[in-house]
Amino acid sequence: MTNQDVAHLLEEITVLLDLAGESPFNSRAYSNVARQIEQLDEDIAELVEEGRLREIKGVGDALEEKITEYVTTGALAYHDELRAKFPETLFDLFEISGLGAKRIKTLYTELGVASLRDLEKACSDGSLGRLKGFGPKMVEKILHGIAFSREHQDLHRFDTAYAEAKRLKNLIAAEKACKRVEIGGSLRRRKEVVKDIDIVASSSNPKALMERFVGDEEVQEVRGHGETKSSIVLRSGIAADLRVVSDAQYPYALMHFTGSKEHNVALRQRAKDRGLKLNEYGLFKGEKNIRCADEEAIYEKLELPFIPAEMREDMGEFELEEAPRLVEMDDIVGMIHCHSTYSDGRATIEEMALGAKDLGYTYLTITDHSQSAVYAGGLTPERVLKQHKEIDALNKKLKGIRVLKGIESDILSDGSLDYKEDVLKKFELVIASVHSKLDMTEAEATKRVVRAVENPYTKILGHPTGRLLLTREGFSLNWDKVFDACAANRVAIEINANCRRLDLDWRLIRRAKERGLKLSIGPDAHRVESLGDMEYGVGIARKGWLEPEDVLNTLSAGKFLRWCGSS
Repeated sequence: MTNQDVAHLLEEITVLLDLAGESPFNSRAYSNVARQIEQLDEDIAELVEEGRLREIKGVGDALEEKITEYVTTGALAYHDELRAKFPETLFDLFEISGLGAKRIKTLYTELGVASLRDLEKACSDGSLGRLKGFGPKMVEKILHGIAFSREHQDLHRFDTAYAEAKRLKNLIAAEKACKRVEIGGSLRRRKEVVKDIDIVASSSNPKALMERFVGDEEVQEVRGHGETKSSIVLRSGIAADLRVVSDAQYPYALMHFTGSKEHNVALRQRAKDRGLKLNEYGLFKGEKNIRCADEEAIYEKLELPFIPAEMREDMGEFELEEAPRLVEMDDIVGMIHCHSTYSDGRATIEEMALGAKDLGYTYLTITDHSQSAVYAGGLTPERVLKQHKEIDALNKKLKGIRVLKGIESDILSDGSLDYKEDVLKKFELVIASVHSKLDMTEAEATKRVVRAVENPYTKILGHPTGRLLLTREGFSLNWDKVFDACAANRVAIEINANCRRLDLDWRLIRRAKERGLKLSIGPDAHRVESLGDMEYGVGIARKGWLEPEDVLNTLSAGKFLRWCGSS
């Protein structure tokens, strides 16, 4: 049971209490403790075991008992009782942007809305529009949110599915009968959201692998259990398939079950054009199987360069005479876009720097929030000076890692940045990001972003669309105009590696690369552990066909600062 698990449970109890009409004081107590637990440096399970829960501010008898029950048993009767008071479908409403506990309570008590279907009906029959606080714009926004929710139902964020997939892969790899095993499907292709997990393995004893797979303690339901394929649903709600083939068939099966469907269709046609037949079992000339030890050999037989899994979308990869050498984690030497306790981060600058050093990076760019982001503890000009003095002292003290002075400046509604020139010029890097008024028209949003890009202090455009995967669409932009502005003003575009964002979208990354723009990969890390999110950003960069020279993080600190014009 992780700290995040416990915090999520307490936040849900907060919502349930609000829905039940309990005292705000009571619900806030759970919310406050949830935030404390999220910020803990220690494992909540250790605090439970050692009887130290009272060290958390706000934890009294009742919360100590509830947290202990949840951590030790994996369930909480109080939570189950609260949730049972409401239809299960009611909780689908929380996926709709703009609907919080207060609004959902109004919908439930005033109109009896208890599901997405009820909500859609209330929108169409006009009853929703007659409620106070639900004007035409809100109704339109809700209808859009319902459509968005349905479009993305049964999808999962990459990080959630990938963690489960790696665990299943390791589970199968630990079996003596397993010869080779790999994650396949859209996860291997690094899609930002996925529907399920595909695992491909080879063995002369597939039964042993299948038994281990369906017998996993995290399995909630076994949907199929055969000799070559088994299907399960995990407790997390993610479906997973395991396919086991002979070791000779493994390269073909891995290629086939990696996909994409469009890529596979093109490959089969290419084989057919050469008098061959390709499927998940082999590459055949007549009845003879042409033996290939790995995927590289299959591509070679089809007179193609090896195409990395991330590029297999039938979006131009077959037109390449030579596949690009895509950027890898080992190419990344610098960390760009990180937060500290100066704004809404959970670790000090020194802790973040030492964490980056431990991961092998040579510099860390601190980009806390600017002054308009009051909700995130944005830096006033006076606190900027204090932070810079601390960074100067750290750079004299620390060895093997350099801390750079940056800021994530809010792009205000008119496109201006959040400080005057006398403050902006003090930073070595300015990332300009939109955090507010996300409902502008495309024309308004484009004008706003272009003006920010044209500011001479802007060096990187942060999380450019503001999207939150499976939760919120990004705002619309005229990308030709944005890319033109970035090219004219020598501004890079961020790939935000946080798996809630993975923004810029990989399809737009391709377009940015074709325009000759530079990109940066930023973990948007608010804690030391989140520095590891760089892996996800590199995966999306690879999916956008980026090579090392396209990515600013591959530059040394000195070269990066020269690119920024700060040295």
